[in-house]
Amino acid sequence: MTAYRYRALNAQGKLVKGFLEGDSERQVRGQLRAKSLRPVEVEQANRAPAKGGGASLGGLGGQLFRPRISTGDLAMVTRQLATLVSSNLPLDEALQAAAQQTRSSRIKAILLQVRSRVAEGYTLAYAMGEFPQVFNEMYRAMVNAGEHAGYLGPVLEQLADYTEQRQYTGQKLKMAMIYPFVLVGVAIAVVVALMVFVVPQLIGVFANSQKELPLLTQVLVASSDFFRDYGLWVLVALVALVFGVRKLLANPKRRRKWHRLLLRMPGISRLLIALDTARFASTLSILMASGVPLLESLRIAGQVLTNLVLREDSKAVAELVQEGSSLNRALQQSGRFPPMMVHMVASGEASGDLESMLERSATNQERELEMTLGTMMSLFEPLMVIVMGCMVLLIVLAIMLPIFDLNTMVK
Repeated sequence: MTAYRYRALNAQGKLVKGFLEGDSERQVRGQLRAKSLRPVEVEQANRAPAKGGGASLGGLGGQLFRPRISTGDLAMVTRQLATLVSSNLPLDEALQAAAQQTRSSRIKAILLQVRSRVAEGYTLAYAMGEFPQVFNEMYRAMVNAGEHAGYLGPVLEQLADYTEQRQYTGQKLKMAMIYPFVLVGVAIAVVVALMVFVVPQLIGVFANSQKELPLLTQVLVASSDFFRDYGLWVLVALVALVFGVRKLLANPKRRRKWHRLLLRMPGISRLLIALDTARFASTLSILMASGVPLLESLRIAGQVLTNLVLREDSKAVAELVQEGSSLNRALQQSGRFPPMMVHMVASGEASGDLESMLERSATNQERELEMTLGTMMSLFEPLMVIVMGCMVLLIVLAIMLPIFDLNTMVK
């Protein structure tokens, strides 16, 4: 059976929406009529709603309207499924119950479509493969391993923990960056407002004077005129520059060069490596704990690395392990993975507890990253206040210098 999305009119002529399962669109329409509903539109739940535009937009529509859900929603759904499956509820009924509990029509459509495939005899991992934008390769690999090993419930619990931790880490990073961005934005807005609206009014007092203005005042007047005359064009140019850079970085070769440059920048490289390798270690740990073979785990974990250079290093690590090298030697040979991570992997391989040591390594790196970001933000805030104060001081001095010399300027 397949899940279908429908819109229909009830007896009062009101439009209602929902989902039904059936073998065909015709059967679903029959179910609606049996409920005294007049069907207006019936289509498969995993198909993008028709927006017009014809077949020429088909490929673009498929890209734009692929179902996606947030990390928080994915964590919630995974936790619900883990609880229901661990309660020995049949998988198709667990999916049905999870779909009924959610208020999001998008999530409900996805879960019902997955349930339809499971009811047809497909595995859960295979059914989730129809929604790669929602259930990534790591997610499906763990589900597949859990199904084959017979402990899907515990694997889903691990996935829920992992997804919730990823959501928590992402929110923490976003919250850490909000204040600096707001502070920079306010600082720029204040300076631009002073230069465009305030400075011309004050400097206009000296416009009729034949006395040469101080150099600082001349620079301020020129800057004010530039912002007033070309400020909008500068803003347009900055927006165009951002889009142009994004367009250039869409090319894998240019993006790889950019990522390599980032890894050479002091300070930034340390943060990027810590963030990426922590995600790599955490993913590798949870995959191996779920029974996924090491080589397959390395291949999948490498996909979570956002830096293309580090991703190539992870492929080289997998090749060395495949040739018989130990994981810690392969990581060490790369030269970019943190030494502490390499030492903990070596300890885990020696003790036979590699999964927990990888998890501990990821936790340590995330803690270190959090402390580094906290330190940087603590330094950034007073630095921005000092910079802002210096800029305002220069503006005030540029205005006051002619006033101090007002007696000699007025004739």
